[in-house]
Amino acid sequence: MRFLLRFFMLASLLLAMAACAPKAEVKLDLKGTDMSGTQLGGDFSLTDHQGKPRKLSDYAGKVVALFFGYTHCPDVCPTTMLEYATVMKKLGADADKVQVLFVTVDPERDTGAVLAGYVPHFDPRFVGLSGTPAQIDAVKSAYKVVAQKVAGADGAYTVDHSAGSYLFDKSGKLRVYEAYGTPADSLTHDIRQLLR
Repeated sequence: MRFLLRFFMLASLLLAMAACAPKAEVKLDLKGTDMSGTQLGGDFSLTDHQGKPRKLSDYAGKVVALFFGYTHCPDVCPTTMLEYATVMKKLGADADKVQVLFVTVDPERDTGAVLAGYVPHFDPRFVGLSGTPAQIDAVKSAYKVVAQKVAGADGAYTVDHSAGSYLFDKSGKLRVYEAYGTPADSLTHDIRQLLR
């Protein structure tokens, strides 16, 4: 009888420990680069294109696509934003479970009003984020984003910058890096993996 009691106590203890153990991340079938388990990034606080303070963690429960760019960008940024707009159409009703965030690397020009005229143009659910140069530098550093002004004529400039995007799962964990030029079908595939 004593043996049976010990057995049940040990079995109960093992079950309780198993229930409390962290769940292993599900292996994903990805087109992009699997970033699961990396220490890159983290939460941040910036201001959205309507003047509201926003954190990355505000979007927990949704798959988040995070892209760094600027509104005067002649090619990379509008191309990427158009790809994500196409993704939203392909997702249908599931698009409401996805949040695209555009973080400016040019806070001097990309005011809230400028972002408000640019970012929602691609999809009204997209959110543009800006902040002080120091805030933007901190977020760029956390995500290993490089951005550098390139002087042009008459004081004009462009910004050379990292062109990929990051996908976060519904729990807010960084899971995928998508290189610039990833087609909408591949982005949609990876986002559907994260929506499971």
